[in-house]
Amino acid sequence: MQTAPAINMRNLCKTYRGNGTPALDHFSLTVPEGSVFGLLGPNGAGKTTLIHILCGLSPFDAGEVTVCSLPLRRRLKEIRPLIGVVPQDIALYPALTASENLNVFGRILGLRGAVLKNRIREMLALFGLEDYRSRRVEHYSSGMKRRLNLIVGLLHRPRILFLDEPTVGVDVQTRRLILDNLKLVHRDGNTIVYTSHYLEEAGELCTQVAFIDRGKLICRGAPAELIRTAEGCDSLETLYLQLTGKGREDCR
Repeated sequence: MQTAPAINMRNLCKTYRGNGTPALDHFSLTVPEGSVFGLLGPNGAGKTTLIHILCGLSPFDAGEVTVCSLPLRRRLKEIRPLIGVVPQDIALYPALTASENLNVFGRILGLRGAVLKNRIREMLALFGLEDYRSRRVEHYSSGMKRRLNLIVGLLHRPRILFLDEPTVGVDVQTRRLILDNLKLVHRDGNTIVYTSHYLEEAGELCTQVAFIDRGKLICRGAPAELIRTAEGCDSLETLYLQLTGKGREDCR
């Protein structure tokens, strides 16, 4: 039996005040349940706008959106406990330790007592931060902050995890740790919606990708299939260049 999609968008429109060009222009897309779905495109394509809308952080002008089969406009309060959000900007309290941050965010997410304590211990160990749990975040490296930022989004075991550039500005070792752990999260059945400029990374992680430019969907599919059927393409990067006509610096 076919399962309902994790997310379904139909004719989604969004124009920011004072800007005559739509950020999203009659955008339609379905994200399958249990997929790792990459939203790829140049700066200003509409990727972050889309994530903000799907998380209930930004209104949209027209169209229909369902998340976990619930209409976003009318059932946002029910949707919020089902999703985890990891923004591109670090959203942590720098004067608090890692444990204190996770206790604060865990309680906001509805976790309490032994459940929260055990979950914090589990996630700090998974991301290699257990020895730094009592260190203030202001003394963390950028890679450690990025890992802790990711833990916050995963604490309550969301059905859908939204990631906006989760590995930006980190070293190779931290990027590998994050990607490997996201694969573990996916194996547990979670749906992951992911934006990135690292196209090689997206090709490794994503089961499906969608290319976006100027607020419109260009194409979507499994990375290997898109590359195979595109003439003269041997990677997502060359496909990106062919579809958008952008320079290589725009997909970094």
